[in-house]
Amino acid sequence: MDAKGMGCLTKKGFTLIELLIVFIIVGLLAAIAIPIYRANIKKVASAEGTALLGSILTSQKAYYSEHGRYTSDKNAMGIDISGNKYFRDFVLQSADENGFVARTTGTGLCQGVEVTMEYTNAAGATLSSTGL
Repeated sequence: MDAKGMGCLTKKGFTLIELLIVFIIVGLLAAIAIPIYRANIKKVASAEGTALLGSILTSQKAYYSEHGRYTSDKNAMGIDISGNKYFRDFVLQSADENGFVARTTGTGLCQGVEVTMEYTNAAGATLSSTGL
């Protein structure tokens, strides 16, 4: 019979099984993609900590040229961190005439991320990150 007749059935739409399969596939893709996305966002945001340590290095070199040693006094460095979103503070762990060690810890999205710079006159700067 033709489409106007009663004997011809037309299929319209999706079955419940087809919809469930699509939802399962989308869920699996999201379960894989979202953690990877968040990890990459955390890595990008942690670049702010590296930039802060770069500012510390520049300030320490200026201090060294005037005083012949590096400082462990944060206030003597004059670094403005008011514009930082994730890395709002730093610690100068040690400083002498040969080098210094500076560390910053993230907040918010970068909670648990720690970036450390070890600088010596002989070897230069070495950066390390944990918590990424």
